[in-house]
Amino acid sequence: MNPMPSFFRLMWFVAAISFVAGCSTTSPPKKVTPPAVVIEESAPPARFTIHAPELDVWNAVGQLLVRMDGVTYETRAQKLGLYAVEYRGEKFLILTKALLLSNEITSLTTEVRGALPTGKTSNSAPSRELLGLLEARLPAELLRIASEKKHPPAKKAVPKKKSAKPAVRR
Repeated sequence: MNPMPSFFRLMWFVAAISFVAGCSTTSPPKKVTPPAVVIEESAPPARFTIHAPELDVWNAVGQLLVRMDGVTYETRAQKLGLYAVEYRGEKFLILTKALLLSNEITSLTTEVRGALPTGKTSNSAPSRELLGLLEARLPAELLRIASEKKHPPAKKAVPKKKSAKPAVRR
């Protein structure tokens, strides 16, 4: 047997396969344009600072929250400086934190911020709105509380009970 004819058959077979593969009807890949990236300007975080001691701010925030319409006061933790509230259907935390004195901060200053239950700063519309209300009302509330400390309401005098003298045994 002559090996040449099998070689030519193999070459014809490879040529036929190449020809069929080159004539395929697949369309060229379409250019895919990525969607336009829209970067929305994020809202400022729900936070503000006030020149007052942390405990005074925490107490005043609590007084304001319990009197505000639409705020459901859930719980509080003084040592953590937090109130858990619900406002406009959203649950979040109101945190108060004393800021350290520095070159920029030269008097007692407290930061008040809204946070998610995970602790991350909240940027939601309800938390920003509630913090805006607190920021507007807090200075007057601090003054009201301070004036009550200076001039506490008069206490009613409670008459002392007369104690009977113990009987003397003889």
